[in-house]
Amino acid sequence: MEKLYADPSGKSAHLDQYAASAALKNAETDAKRAHDRGRIYTGSVALTDQTVTKVNPAGRIPNATVSSCLDISKWRRVDAKTKKPVTLPENRLTKYLIVSTVEKYPEGWRVTSDEPQGKPC
Repeated sequence: MEKLYADPSGKSAHLDQYAASAALKNAETDAKRAHDRGRIYTGSVALTDQTVTKVNPAGRIPNATVSSCLDISKWRRVDAKTKKPVTLPENRLTKYLIVSTVEKYPEGWRVTSDEPQGKPC
């Protein structure tokens, strides 16, 4: 995600190695929207407190549900040309609960959906 949002061309990200389905489409759409507005993101994102809450190993596509804390406090939205920070709302969540579904593909596990819960963690 960091590479996708930092690179307006999107070529260096290779996000399809980690995401598929709705998660991949949504990330690419959101990043393109930011890039079209002349914005990039710099810094880092962290996932902490990952907990597997559900596992379905016997389905047609083995999958699991994972709850995590997404920390975007060190991720900065900046103007792509000037590299100056873009003002963001003071009350925005920078550490929040996210529930993800991962599925086992032949090449390995891929995130197929991410659902921010709107709650701090």
